[in-house]
Amino acid sequence: MFIEPGFSNSRRGWIEVICGSMFSGKSEELIRRLKRSLIAHQKVEIFKPASDQRYDDEKIVSHDKNAISSRAVDQASDILRLAWGVDVVGIDEAQFFDSELPKVCEELAIKGARVIIAGLDKDYLGQPFGSMPKLLCQADYLTKLHAICVQCGSLATHSYRLQEGDEQFMLGAKGEYEPRCRHCFHAGMQDSKLSKIDVAGELKLKQ
Repeated sequence: MFIEPGFSNSRRGWIEVICGSMFSGKSEELIRRLKRSLIAHQKVEIFKPASDQRYDDEKIVSHDKNAISSRAVDQASDILRLAWGVDVVGIDEAQFFDSELPKVCEELAIKGARVIIAGLDKDYLGQPFGSMPKLLCQADYLTKLHAICVQCGSLATHSYRLQEGDEQFMLGAKGEYEPRCRHCFHAGMQDSKLSKIDVAGELKLKQ
């Protein structure tokens, strides 16, 4: 479990990043840390991308339905404007924000804010997702969470897409994605490629 570092009299900010696959508990951990800050009567502002309306238009909601109030914003620069001077800034689904997010987080930390970010480190192809690689490099504290592979029960590090589509930014929940370990993820990707080849070959024969 993450334990907050000791606070000194002088205000010094830092960046925490919580990453992992879908269903690994990222939002749950983000909410836990933010609620601790609220209990401590710290000034907290919480943000999520306006495009994420899966469970609620405003609240951050985990897959287990744990929730906390937040602001839905269209771009990373809105966070800098709305969170100036607060003690703690929470950001969920960081991979869906624009490329300015790392710069915004750095500025907030320099000004003394504790910045807590949660996001997917890999997309549905297993590749680095959005601004997450830069945020991982910036992080003073990094927490890598794992789900359980639904195929074999090993630790899951990948989000396997069950639905058709080539878009990198495709919001999803149970039924659209499932957590898989490296081996089961790549086995599934290989099967998917073979299936597409088979379908293409069948269509070619019909022509």
